[in-house]
Amino acid sequence: MSNHLFDHLFAPHADNQDILFERPGADPMTYASFIEKTGRMAHALQAVGLEPGDRVVVQAEKSVEMVILYGATIRAGGVFLPLNTAYTHDEVSYFVNDAAPRILVCDPAQAEGLAPIAAKAGARVLTLDAAGQGSLTAGLEAHPSGFEPVARAPGDLAALLYTSGTTGRSKGAMLSHDNLLSNTLALVDLWQITDQDTLIHALPIFHTHGLFVALNTSFLAGARVHFLRSFDKDAILDAMGHATMLMGVPTFYTRLLDDPRLTRERAAGMRLFVSGSAPLLAETHVAFTERTGHRILERYGMTETNMNTSNPYDGERRAGTVGQPLPGVELRLTDPETGEEVPDGAVGMIEVRGPNVFSGYWQMPEKTAAELRDNGFFITGDLGQMSEDGYLSIVGRAKDLIITGGYNVYPKEIEDVLNDLDGISESAVFGVPDADFGEAIVAAIVPLPGATPDIDAITAAVAEKLARFKHPRRYEVMEALPRNTMGKVQKNVLRERFAG
Repeated sequence: MSNHLFDHLFAPHADNQDILFERPGADPMTYASFIEKTGRMAHALQAVGLEPGDRVVVQAEKSVEMVILYGATIRAGGVFLPLNTAYTHDEVSYFVNDAAPRILVCDPAQAEGLAPIAAKAGARVLTLDAAGQGSLTAGLEAHPSGFEPVARAPGDLAALLYTSGTTGRSKGAMLSHDNLLSNTLALVDLWQITDQDTLIHALPIFHTHGLFVALNTSFLAGARVHFLRSFDKDAILDAMGHATMLMGVPTFYTRLLDDPRLTRERAAGMRLFVSGSAPLLAETHVAFTERTGHRILERYGMTETNMNTSNPYDGERRAGTVGQPLPGVELRLTDPETGEEVPDGAVGMIEVRGPNVFSGYWQMPEKTAAELRDNGFFITGDLGQMSEDGYLSIVGRAKDLIITGGYNVYPKEIEDVLNDLDGISESAVFGVPDADFGEAIVAAIVPLPGATPDIDAITAAVAEKLARFKHPRRYEVMEALPRNTMGKVQKNVLRERFAG
């Protein structure tokens, strides 16, 4: 048995002397060097007890060494579990207790605070900083570069990515080797990615878009990656002189459009601009085309399924839509109440089936059964509408998910924090349209009788408990929340009232 993902993404490049990573202020790294380093790191992981199927939790700043850790984990038969660097220790504690990892990799500055959490789960703590230094990489040269990949079947787990639930409890989406590989193969073919491409990579690498869509496709095609630590408008505009692709979230494009240096001439050598992780406003799509001559390619995916649909590379990239189902992916729209398919042109719940769809939620069989049908269709929770010629438009969400800056935020998690604070009777958190972030988080709070909310104190309390991207942009104090006859809070009324 082979190591399914490693054999396809990495092994073919063992002798490839082409550049894989170019980084501002650092020497470039070839494919061959990258593969060699994954071998040394795989030995290091085994040395601290990693066995096939063990989870490796990573909460570290973006670095090439973190990507090497991803490759090494796959090579050693482990399961890669990246976490947002903004998560607090309280949040990390939940993930570690739930996933029961063998290894926890974190920034050296966080090691002391995370050590008790790791110890409780029986995990070994290793460190990795933004410069790629730490106990994980110290002494790597002492390990041999050769490492026989641990056998993994197509259905074995390769990654575990957590996605928030409407109950506030995060769910670990189990992604197999074949889930990741099948999607990578489809995207490389569809977007015509080759070893002649250079991708500008400014996305985080703790979620599907930055790690699997952007990097896996580059690995498979043998493309070059211009690796930036984060979104840097100056660096991206400079890189356009020699790059061919940019993958980003809508915020990338609105901020680039704010800069007069983004011109048709500067973008002339670019081949493809991809947007995802949040809805791209049609006006952004049009404005970008008028400025650069390029039509942004929008696609639709999620943690549980990787990519489901894409606008075509050759053909009409239609503003306001997320395109057509990928080859091998089935998509249907159903009535949320009955599960029956809706008539042509009607709005329905988006359900998808294919080799890209995950196998279920980690240690949550009931939740898996509720969202993954026996026939293999996954109920996405998104509502969509299909045009006569097969273009999908996302029209809303069945639940109150907020997508801000490409990150998923579930209101109940914030509401639980607010409702525990002294002086607050209840709260309702919702999203309103925002030109920069897609949606901005707003919290409506109802004080207890006689109480006067201290917004600064509330803001500070939320900051202690939740990652920055979950912080409400503003707070609205109300005497009462709007409710329907059944007593349910009408967030649609709140969204309309406080939009803008």
